[in-house]
Amino acid sequence: MSRGSRRERQRVRILARDEYRCVYCGRTLPPEELTLDHVEPQVKGGDWSEGNLVTACQPCNAEKADSAAWVYLADRPTTRARFLRLATAVWPRLRRAVEEAANPEPPPES
Repeated sequence: MSRGSRRERQRVRILARDEYRCVYCGRTLPPEELTLDHVEPQVKGGDWSEGNLVTACQPCNAEKADSAAWVYLADRPTTRARFLRLATAVWPRLRRAVEEAANPEPPPES
């Protein structure tokens, strides 16, 4: 089995899992207009596990670029809420990172 065929099957599964909907803008699109996005980018240590991959439209994926989802979503409350509603299969630690980046802990009082 070639690597390409394994990745293509994974892409098909994730697009179907996410109902062909971009988890960032919420648009439902045909598969050829959708990409897989790493919630935690590979350049920052993310992997190809299905808990780290979500469906994204090409414009949203390009805008997010190589940012971690929690960095990209920290100052985008509407997009963040949509992501948390739609990206239900994301690893819990990555969901927490998205939630915590939006609500950072206040520094301890001295």
